[in-house]
Amino acid sequence: MKLPMHSLTIRAAYTVLFGAALAACGGGGSSEQQSTTLSSGAESGRTLAATAYVPQSRGTTTPAPTTNTGETGAITDVRFESTSSAAQTNVPVTFGQVFAPGDLAADASLAGRLDTGATLPLQLDVKAKHPDGSVRHAVISAVLPSLGAGEIHTMSLVRTAATATTAPSAAALLNAGFKTSFDATIGSVRYTASADELIKNATPVTWLKGSTVSEWQVSAPLKTSSGAAHPHLSARFAIRWYDAIKKARVDVTIENNWAYEPAPQNFTYNAQVLVGGSAVYTKSALTHYHHARWRKTFWWNAATPQVNIKHNTGYLIASRALPNYDQSLSIPESALSASEAGWTGAKTEPMGAGGAETYMPSTGGRGDIGLLPQWNVAYLLSMDARARDVALGTAELAGSFSAHYRDKNTGQPISLIDYPYMTLIGKSGDTYNPATKTREAFPSCATSTGCKTPYTHDVSHQPGFAYLPYVLTGDHYFLEELQFWGMHNVFQSNPGYRDNIKGLVKNEQVRGQAWTLRTLAQAAYITPDNDRLKQHFTQILDNNLAWFNEYYTDNPQANKLGIVVNGYAIVYGEKTGIAPWQDDFFTSAIGQASDLGFTEATRLLQWKAKFSVDRMVAPGACWIDGSIYSMTVRDSATSPVYASMADAYRASHAADFISLACGSSAMASSLGLKVGEMTGYSSAATGYPSNMQPALAYSATVSGAAGKLAWEQFMKRTVKPNYALAPQFAIVPR
Repeated sequence: MKLPMHSLTIRAAYTVLFGAALAACGGGGSSEQQSTTLSSGAESGRTLAATAYVPQSRGTTTPAPTTNTGETGAITDVRFESTSSAAQTNVPVTFGQVFAPGDLAADASLAGRLDTGATLPLQLDVKAKHPDGSVRHAVISAVLPSLGAGEIHTMSLVRTAATATTAPSAAALLNAGFKTSFDATIGSVRYTASADELIKNATPVTWLKGSTVSEWQVSAPLKTSSGAAHPHLSARFAIRWYDAIKKARVDVTIENNWAYEPAPQNFTYNAQVLVGGSAVYTKSALTHYHHARWRKTFWWNAATPQVNIKHNTGYLIASRALPNYDQSLSIPESALSASEAGWTGAKTEPMGAGGAETYMPSTGGRGDIGLLPQWNVAYLLSMDARARDVALGTAELAGSFSAHYRDKNTGQPISLIDYPYMTLIGKSGDTYNPATKTREAFPSCATSTGCKTPYTHDVSHQPGFAYLPYVLTGDHYFLEELQFWGMHNVFQSNPGYRDNIKGLVKNEQVRGQAWTLRTLAQAAYITPDNDRLKQHFTQILDNNLAWFNEYYTDNPQANKLGIVVNGYAIVYGEKTGIAPWQDDFFTSAIGQASDLGFTEATRLLQWKAKFSVDRMVAPGACWIDGSIYSMTVRDSATSPVYASMADAYRASHAADFISLACGSSAMASSLGLKVGEMTGYSSAATGYPSNMQPALAYSATVSGAAGKLAWEQFMKRTVKPNYALAPQFAIVPR
């Protein structure tokens, strides 16, 4: 009998969330409302007046999100949890918030209603809007008058009208005596950059602007005392100034990222950050890898606020900005404690990798594979400070991989739209741009060993590092991290294979297509509207969806199974079989893009859904082996794809196995499984049934009665994983 081949290695270290593998790897307020302007993707300044506001009607395609607040006029709520053993006063808080279409009109704003009954002034920096003009994503800021030791206060976000306000200039920060600098000593040469000098002498980019908080961004190459600039190393400072309380968050990022600077290489230096004239971070002999960056944050004129901001998970998911993870899961205390204990050492320091796999092409079940990695989903479902530290920390440390190429001309992550012939793997001749008559090849490393790093990244096993961190924090660093990876994934391939500027992913492994499309969709959805890269990401995503819909959805000759056959898809059994689990990754990525509102993704999902659904309910097939490792889909490398799931099922199994009643004790005995247990490591959170679950959840949503039956059958399996320990595949239908 021909049994399914199962080669997935389920790593024991990942059976406990954030376990050994990951270790390796308050009071009153004013009724005055405040808001902001932004030169990089926000609305112009406005103030929030505490008056009644009638929301726009919601579109019929988006269900009303849930919220756990009964506050009249409230959209959702957040909780502020003190993580200090002492009382705190004048606690600054800034966080990101997504909104469902129609929930917050473009001309409205928010007030914060505390559980104490007090109203708190809020500043709203709008970053992105939905097609109907309502707010999609914004950064919200406030100052909590007080927060007692261990206290948790709930604040409802209540609709209000907006009125104008004024914001302090950067001179207020400098007049308060603010000083911050970074220096790197390479050999005997000392290079420096000063945030206060840059703010004084340059024109900062404004990220947040209002009467509560302003954030200014400045950057420059590191320079010697004589003014000689280092060709590769640069400093980027983001200073978040709370004027009323005279406190500032200091965000320091050091980069070795220039895309076209000759002779890229690693550099080793002694690093030092000074805030207010005092050293707050030092590191000797830090090796900074090429096309990588690192970040540290500090506070000026204040201790670091000890507060954990707990978003309303139900509302976040109902807004469709995030997949529909199973909210009945409870992340156990043991896992959270283990994550805290493991979050230490070199992996958490600059040029560490945090919880990420350092060799991405490594095969087997892993916590970093999925629409969101394991640690991000644990944070989303728990809102625990310990899970937060791992999620945000690993997103920061994604900067350690050599996937970060910044364009000196724009100051932004390099874009395929600007350099359609750039590549990391093509030949020099492949990079010739006939329009500009130049080659867009990146410069070679300075020496044969000058660019060696301990990390290897790829597109086929790439985590979704930064999307959730940016959504929840509104930190520009995480936005750019998302953009760096999103662009890297399309420019790394051969220009001819991707159709140059179109950025098509059709020639990648199916899983590589999946994760590239995932990141493109996330970047296109959440990048601020005034950021030129938003249109770039949208264009590349649209190009890909158009190609897939032409090749499959709108093609009468497309295969009837609903499978991806392009690229490295049919590679098993002498090019007669596919990996259904890779196809499931693709379907889940398209499902999330559909959730995010990309209508062409919805059309593709409706075509793709058949494959997931039929493996559970199609006549002539048995759901027990619905998550088979490899499935035969044609007779030979030159034959057409089978016309039905029954045909594919028969070709993938021996006759004596097919003769067994589906789900019977005889079938279970032949497989060495329990009755009703699916093949493919059904008890493992990273097994093949788990890989299938997100695809089936999205497919069931668009497949009517058949989809409902398929999901019901899937949920009847008798052996299921404990997703509380690894929830990255625990997605359910909406």
